[in-house]
Amino acid sequence: MRDVASLAGVSGQTVSRVVNDSPRVDPATRERVERAMAQLGYRPHRAARALRTGRTHTIGLVVSTLASVGNSRMLQAVADAASHRGYALTVVTAAEADALAGAFEHLRDQGVDGAIVLNEATAAARRADAPTGLALVVVDSPPDERFGVVQSDHEAGARAATEHLIDLGHATVWHLGGPEDSYAAAERERGWRGALEGAGLVAPPVVRGDWTAASGHAEGVALAERPDVSAVFAANDQMALGLLRALAEAGRPVPAEVAVVGFDDIADAADYLPPLTTVRQDFDDLGERAVEALIGAIDGGAPRTELVPTRLVVRESSTPD
Repeated sequence: MRDVASLAGVSGQTVSRVVNDSPRVDPATRERVERAMAQLGYRPHRAARALRTGRTHTIGLVVSTLASVGNSRMLQAVADAASHRGYALTVVTAAEADALAGAFEHLRDQGVDGAIVLNEATAAARRADAPTGLALVVVDSPPDERFGVVQSDHEAGARAATEHLIDLGHATVWHLGGPEDSYAAAERERGWRGALEGAGLVAPPVVRGDWTAASGHAEGVALAERPDVSAVFAANDQMALGLLRALAEAGRPVPAEVAVVGFDDIADAADYLPPLTTVRQDFDDLGERAVEALIGAIDGGAPRTELVPTRLVVRESSTPD
């Protein structure tokens, strides 16, 4: 650190401020110090800094599974946002409330400064006792005074998707929903129901999958056999993919006989056959906001709730050429 200060022509305190990302450093001075650090190959000693500051600059991430595309995308977004702010990431998996308590204990043993709970683990987070002394942000949860919340506007996105299908003249819209214990799935179902009620249409019974393409195909086989099914809103793109396969196998062309809309706008959605109309979630923005909210909580800020907008992306699976 002394060598860096000497090469950059600044005090050791200034180097310390740059290392700790203090805002009290002139941008030109910061750049000069960072050049000196790069030239000398200087890297802060994380363990020594933790002893000095009481922080490890490590955050935990709790997730029930990484098998779903949405969770994987959120992991990448959080990892990128954390790295950009100089934080390392520790990932643990937990699906149930008792497992979640153990996950929090594990993260405490790792000395993390705070933790983010992702999507499908959030139901367990609401049932579990909030961890004492551990800053916490939950992605996709109702507002809760115990922790910060960052969520996509699932209800509005689902409503827009359903209204789009209604506007195309369909007598009703069927729903291929997600798991019953999922907050995101419940919000998407709520938006679907709200759109149908607003149009004075009767909601068919929900057909429920588990977010996978296999479940979308299994439930899609039954939907494809019903001649009264002309429009389906699937709660995620993976289930929509399985549904498209089932409809193709049954000889029911999309969108000529059945219009299909998904949710997420995963990277492959535009390459489905036909390209999938879907609701776009901004995973990068969700990750950024979750990390920003967690750092605010680590710094002593009050828990807050943030709602991230979603947007309907119309492609060929719902509208004929």
